[in-house]
Amino acid sequence: TCPPVCFLLSTAHILMKCCFCSPQVILVQVNPGEAFTIRREDGQFQCITGPAQVPMMSPNGSVPPIYVPPGYVSQIIEENGVRRVLVLPQQPEFHPGGHSPLHHPPPPPHPHLPAFIPHPAMMPPPPHLYTGMAGGVGDMSSQYISQYHPAHIYSEQGECYLFCCLFLPSVSADSHSQHGRPPFLHRDDRTSKTYERLQKKLKERQGGGGGGGGGGGGQVKDSPPPSPQKNCSSPPTVDIHNGVGGKGLEAEQGQLSHAVAGPDKQTGRGKNGESGELDEEALALQALLSTISKPVVSDIQARGAVVSWSAPTRPESENGNVEDECSPPEPFSYEVSISCSGKDGKYKSNYWVQAMCNCLQGSPSEAVSFTTLSCEPDPPNPPRKASGTKNTLVLQWKGKGTGIYEQCYYGPQKQYRVTKLSPASRYSFRLAAKNDMGVSEFSEVVDLFTSCSVPLPPFPPELEMAGVTWLCLKWQRPTSSPKEDDIYYILEMEEEGSGYGFQPSYDGDELSCTVKNLHRSTKYKFRVAAYNSEGKSNPSQVVEFITNPDRPSSPCRPVIRGRVLPNSFKMAWEPPKDNGGAEVTKYVVELSEGLSGLSWELVYSGPATEHVCEGLKPGCSYQTRVYCMSEGGQSPTPAVPPGPCQPPRLVGKPKAREVQLRWDGGSPVSCYSVEVSGPQSEESREVYQGPELDCSVGGLMPGKTYSFRLKAANKAGFGPLSERCEVTTGPGAPEQCKAPSTTCKSPSCVVVSWEAPPCNGAPVTEFRLEWGAAEGSMQVCYNGPALSHEVKGLLPATNYFCRAQAVNVAGVGPFSEAVLCQTPCSVPAAVSNIYTLKESELQRPPPFYSPSTCLGICWDPPCDHGSEITSYLIDLGERQPIVVGPVTKHIIQHLQPDTSYRIRIQALNSLGAGPFSHTFKLKTKPLPPQPPRLECTAFSHQTLRLKWGDGPAKAATSDALQYQLQMGDKSGRFISLYKGPCHTHKVQRLNESTSYTFRIQAFNEAGEGPFSNVYTFNTPRSPPAPVKAPKVERLDDNSCEVTWEALLPMKGDPIIYTLQCMMGNSEFKQAYKGSATSFHVQNLQPNSDYRFRVCAIRQCQDAPELSGPYSTTVTLSPQRNEVAVGGGAAGSGSRAGTESNRARRSLTDEQCAFLLLMVFAVIAILIAFVIQYFVIK
Repeated sequence: TCPPVCFLLSTAHILMKCCFCSPQVILVQVNPGEAFTIRREDGQFQCITGPAQVPMMSPNGSVPPIYVPPGYVSQIIEENGVRRVLVLPQQPEFHPGGHSPLHHPPPPPHPHLPAFIPHPAMMPPPPHLYTGMAGGVGDMSSQYISQYHPAHIYSEQGECYLFCCLFLPSVSADSHSQHGRPPFLHRDDRTSKTYERLQKKLKERQGGGGGGGGGGGGQVKDSPPPSPQKNCSSPPTVDIHNGVGGKGLEAEQGQLSHAVAGPDKQTGRGKNGESGELDEEALALQALLSTISKPVVSDIQARGAVVSWSAPTRPESENGNVEDECSPPEPFSYEVSISCSGKDGKYKSNYWVQAMCNCLQGSPSEAVSFTTLSCEPDPPNPPRKASGTKNTLVLQWKGKGTGIYEQCYYGPQKQYRVTKLSPASRYSFRLAAKNDMGVSEFSEVVDLFTSCSVPLPPFPPELEMAGVTWLCLKWQRPTSSPKEDDIYYILEMEEEGSGYGFQPSYDGDELSCTVKNLHRSTKYKFRVAAYNSEGKSNPSQVVEFITNPDRPSSPCRPVIRGRVLPNSFKMAWEPPKDNGGAEVTKYVVELSEGLSGLSWELVYSGPATEHVCEGLKPGCSYQTRVYCMSEGGQSPTPAVPPGPCQPPRLVGKPKAREVQLRWDGGSPVSCYSVEVSGPQSEESREVYQGPELDCSVGGLMPGKTYSFRLKAANKAGFGPLSERCEVTTGPGAPEQCKAPSTTCKSPSCVVVSWEAPPCNGAPVTEFRLEWGAAEGSMQVCYNGPALSHEVKGLLPATNYFCRAQAVNVAGVGPFSEAVLCQTPCSVPAAVSNIYTLKESELQRPPPFYSPSTCLGICWDPPCDHGSEITSYLIDLGERQPIVVGPVTKHIIQHLQPDTSYRIRIQALNSLGAGPFSHTFKLKTKPLPPQPPRLECTAFSHQTLRLKWGDGPAKAATSDALQYQLQMGDKSGRFISLYKGPCHTHKVQRLNESTSYTFRIQAFNEAGEGPFSNVYTFNTPRSPPAPVKAPKVERLDDNSCEVTWEALLPMKGDPIIYTLQCMMGNSEFKQAYKGSATSFHVQNLQPNSDYRFRVCAIRQCQDAPELSGPYSTTVTLSPQRNEVAVGGGAAGSGSRAGTESNRARRSLTDEQCAFLLLMVFAVIAILIAFVIQYFVIK
């Protein structure tokens, strides 16, 4: 069924389409930016946001009730079998239009489409109800063309309204033929043919979309509704005219009459000219529709305005006559659109009009703007209670807009404190809003209550009735509390001598209570307190009540005192052990003549505990009995000799194999005896003997009738048997079923049958069959009245267990014995998984194995279903299938590299071939890569940098293509130097002037490629080592001697030296070249600085010389004028000066480095000291 539908507006309008795709399905279209709320059957709400289409079910094909917010109304519109529901602002008043009637009388309302009435709980009823039409658009009078005024809803932001104003044109006969509606207007043949050709042409243009031929039911179920310009369905059936202007509609009706008569003047044409004629007619008609003029707005009110327009004008031909060929085949219809925006309660609206005719829509007219007037505010919501006390109420309400409100308070605030009120009293409030335009209507009346004060202590409770173990109390309501105040009471009780004090025994709003589970003849104290929402009162005064005493127990058995005389005897008795909480007031002695105990005579009544019975007959037997009386009542009557018992009676419902019997005992007896006789036997047997007054008789048969008799016994013996009591046992559960029989119908199907057991008084209603692979884990596979069941989906060659059970209304019978059933053998099952073997998993790969042309596969062996698997069939698709033995691994050879194969496997045994496995897609690896070209890009006497291939020097380890570089040793073997994805490698620790051989190999996931040709690269000779700084000794003013350390020969190659000298800032010049390690420099200029450096040169036998690096530069400073002691002293001084100068220069550099190091150390120590003592501590 369709649940009630609620609309939540995100903008000022919502458009919902209910498309009846079938008599039960309704499609609800939710536009973008809007929400659609559905209340489900469980009462919960579900919100669906647009754009969306919600399918709904309708039991009778009617539109479900749609609840809209206050201030809005809904209208049902039907066009081409599609019912549309427009949600529009509510109009404040109705303006009837002066429209002239159309050609035909109005049709009756649709019997299955009632007028839409919004839910009264969601919004007030709209001022007007609209009725959907039955048979299309036909002809309508003015009473079916309603004019709708938009209602302004004041808010902080502007709102948008959508108004659809469609005139009601006539419809062709085939427009509603599929919906079973008769047309209202019949066309002639010319009009019908023109209309059909136009529909066909437009359908071809739109590629079949949008429905043609006038049928309106061509929409897809889940597709959005077509727009008026894109859909070429027949004109709408019913719509609402929301404008307020009678002139415009009269012009439309006049144009309608002309449009209907126009097609009669057209002439027929041949089939060959139809295509060209359609283009001309469509263009002419569209041009005619686009000539509509700008609408005129008049009579502007606060919530309405009159919009009028003129019909499109026809263009005139060269002769000045109106062209008849462009006359529309259908009457005009108009669509009025409005856009509304406003702020602070003032709205500005824009109107424009579009003309439509027979699926064609003209261009919209020029928009006209106008501004509605201001008006009084809407009625506000009723006030609500914000807070309150017993004398005040704080009211709060929400207003619309910025109006002024008036109640008992007049002012701009939205809450007000009402004072000087009575406590616990009801007050009614209503609210109205006021602005500059006037005062709104009053809101709904709201009833509010003030709080109350703490109640006064109530009067003490009163005793209404007393019992042995209960007391019934009542109390009164405090007189000062008003009737509207909800008062509750707490009754507290204290037992005398308990020491627990007062404990609550009742808490509620009743004015009486019965306290139960009390002790007999005991004094209890009670008090009551009242409380409400404000607090609890003081307790009332304490009152005391006593429970009633219980009746005493029977006195002890009387005894004979003294000697029994012929006419009298003396008897005595002891008081009862339990007096019931009250003193015994008197004892009663009764005497009976004989042993029957049928009649008793009172012989004494008094407080004494002995009595002399006189006036007796000699030689007669007498029975006596004594009972006592107190305030609590009379003690039980003493025992009497057993007589005929009443028949036993059935207690409860008889069970299948057991009944519960009970009987009444008069006088105490020693025991009772119960006898039973079977349903078909007169012999009876004793089933119970004992002193109890009830017994359970078991061991009976279900659904059988048994007779029971009772007799009592005392010291004198058993009394006579009672009358018979017939009891029928209830039905019992069925007996155990016999073991079921099984018949194997196929390897996967077994038929199980069984027999019905004895039902034990109730017919068997169903049987239960349990089935399982293990005897302890069987599950129910069948419930029903049948005596057989077919179990399917079994595994071949598998043991199963089954057992049966019968059920009736009395219960479930026991299960039968479990039966073993073994299904027969069958073909093997399908192979479940196929895996690819890696090279490491191949123990003995075949010769010429290559992952590019071979695939190693393995699979999980399937279940053989009782027959051993003999072979497997491997299907490769287009290739010939491969048959292998009972193995689970196989290598498929002679395949194409880098090719995918679809492989499936089938198992075979002696019974046949099993099903194929799922198809697994496996791919062979591509061919291994070829080796790249190896090059030497850089070399030295100890290293060689090799490069191969095109790529970066460093590559990721995840690259598919990798390389292996090997170098040959002295014995001719190749040792691996590098293995990875890089394209360069530096070989270090080599010997000078030596030839080395290399080869390279590329590999990827397809495998290792071949090695390249052997490449030979030579290391060059190494240059000499650098010479230490030479020593310079000044000999005189014009000469000095330079010495340096000698180097050893390198592999037999001699070493020579080159000495270079530089004077001042000039360039170095060669001063000496030879094998000596010293040189005498002459012709030095005084007062000039000289710098010297030395390098070693290796003289190779079959190669050019190799120069080593130069030594450190040594400076010779000019000699200063000092007092000389002698020539030798002067020479020694010059040498010393030179050495000291050189030492001083070298020490200066060392000193700088040392000083820097010391400075950094001191700064670090200071920073550590500051952090330790000033920051951390």
